[in-house]
Amino acid sequence: MAAVLAGLVAGLVATIGADVATAPPAEARKRTWTLASPLAREVVRPGAADRGVYDIAHVRELQIRLRRVGVYQGPVTGRYTRPTLRAVKAFQRRVGAPANGTVGYRTWKPLIRKTVQRRSAVPRACKAAGWHACYDRSRHQVNLYRDGTLHQSWLARGGAAHEQTRTGSFSVFRRSERHVSSLYDSPMPYAQFFSGGQALHGSVSMIDPYDGHSHGCVNLWIEDARQLWDLTHDQPLGVHVYGAWA
Repeated sequence: MAAVLAGLVAGLVATIGADVATAPPAEARKRTWTLASPLAREVVRPGAADRGVYDIAHVRELQIRLRRVGVYQGPVTGRYTRPTLRAVKAFQRRVGAPANGTVGYRTWKPLIRKTVQRRSAVPRACKAAGWHACYDRSRHQVNLYRDGTLHQSWLARGGAAHEQTRTGSFSVFRRSERHVSSLYDSPMPYAQFFSGGQALHGSVSMIDPYDGHSHGCVNLWIEDARQLWDLTHDQPLGVHVYGAWA
């Protein structure tokens, strides 16, 4: 019996020792970023797809930005297929991230930073103290600045030719997390109103930010509008609209 017990104890010690030896260190297990981090997105893996307005996986955005850095020449489909995987790995090797095809923070952050367009056209007011959302109508882009530093950049769309998003500098004066338009009877989740009825909000009709227009509001994917909301809903927010209509 003593020999049996000794063998069991030895086996248990060996097992524990193996677990300790193979377990990653605490620093590796700890998540070092959140969606509140600068230029953060959700993790995107091969096989992901943008399946609808309430199920955006940011694959379309990934493809658009990979095109901008010249590693992807395929169609923008919103489906993470093999050509997208090759492009992701090429970009990951370029920036020194693990070339495994999984698009996490170490890939998103440099990709977004490198693909922000027309930085020189950003109004000076966007770089003032506090939070500022700056919508470039010509590039379908909303940049979010915090105390003069770029914190985030999202793809977006604005108003149609006859209902253009008004240019100028504004401040958010009203917020409604679950807003429904009384004029169009359409949901406007995470709405932050800055000029009359015009607001930054999530769109329940936008899959492609380069396809179609709003009635004057700045449309973001719902997940991005929620990200903007989480960052700024309890803070003063300046809104600056500029650029030629497109």
